[in-house]
Amino acid sequence: MEAEIVFGAPLARGVLIKRYKRFLADVRLTTGKTVTALCPNTGSMKNCSEPGREVALSYHPDPSRKYPHTWEMIRMDAGWVGVNTGIPNGLAALAANYGLIPEFISYPHVRREVRYGVNSRIDLLLEGPPGRLWVEVKSVSLAEGDAVIFPDAVTERGLKHLEELTRVVEKGDRAAMLFVVQRPEGRVFRPADAIDPAYGAGLRRAAAAGVEVLVYRADVSPERVRWGEEIPKDLFEKERTGHV
Repeated sequence: MEAEIVFGAPLARGVLIKRYKRFLADVRLTTGKTVTALCPNTGSMKNCSEPGREVALSYHPDPSRKYPHTWEMIRMDAGWVGVNTGIPNGLAALAANYGLIPEFISYPHVRREVRYGVNSRIDLLLEGPPGRLWVEVKSVSLAEGDAVIFPDAVTERGLKHLEELTRVVEKGDRAAMLFVVQRPEGRVFRPADAIDPAYGAGLRRAAAAGVEVLVYRADVSPERVRWGEEIPKDLFEKERTGHV
């Protein structure tokens, strides 16, 4: 069984004019009309928000929405890159339910958005005979050389999540940091130490404390986003080579 999120209606195509105010993007559709779309991504979107690139938008005709279009993906040189950071959470939940993540196979019960830590909600809580497994999910859209890297901007919230996962492990449960890569290139995952050295250090501390770090690719297309293969990780390249 495949885990995939299928778009219920064909995505609108267009060309990105600009992203601005973080959560908005102007797009010229193939019809010639210019629309403002919601940009569901709080990061910098470095190397996946280039004006002039083809983009795909979903449409949500809810009268309560000021902007009915949502920016889902952008076509870069290597292929489509998903920019909607909410997609990986639902996709990871499906993959866990379908037994597509070997590390999660012993946990038949999957819940989403469960309160834990200090004013936080865990993306996935898996429960089964071994006990509980707390999973934080992050979307990765930044590529650099042969690697995909995270984060693409300084993230104090992301560092807080790592600290809370570490406390979960200290209390006797399992915890995992699951990175879902929404772009086709990149043979290895690395923390973006040059962008946020505190997060890179925090990720290594969490891993040393027992937080499991997993990286999987999502295959992105205008028809669907599908769970893909596991990607190797190299968390300690900075220490080994002496380079950021």
